[in-house]
Amino acid sequence: MDCPCCSGKEYKYCCEPFHKDEVLPQTPELLMRSRYTAFAMNLTDYLVETTHPSKRPFHSKKEIDDWSKQNVWLKLEVVKAWDSYVHFKAYYQDNFGDFYEHEELSGFQKEGGKWYYVDGKFDL
Repeated sequence: MDCPCCSGKEYKYCCEPFHKDEVLPQTPELLMRSRYTAFAMNLTDYLVETTHPSKRPFHSKKEIDDWSKQNVWLKLEVVKAWDSYVHFKAYYQDNFGDFYEHEELSGFQKEGGKWYYVDGKFDL
C-alpha cells in the first residue's frame, strides 16, 4: 500500500515504523507526514502522543477522532520545510461530499530527542 503522506514510498517503509513506535521521526517534515497519515488512518492515539505535552489540554481526543473519521484524506503537499516549521496543504473530502484544502504552517519543537507538533497558523 502506498503511504497516504504522498511520499511515493510504501506505508511499511514510510510512516508505519513511526506509528508502531519502532523509530522516531528525525525531522519536523517526517513527523508532519506521519501525522497526516495518522489522520488518514484514524490513528488518534498517535496524534495525541505527537502533540507537545503542554498543548494536549487544548486538544480534545474525541474531536480529533471525529474529524479524522468524518473526512476522506486525499492528498498531502509539502510546500516548504525548514528548521522547526512545515508549510503544507492537505486535501480532503468531508462526509457531505464537499472538497477542501487545509493549508497550514505548523510549528514543531524537539524535546528529549523527540519532535512534537506545537501549533499551526491557518491564515496564510
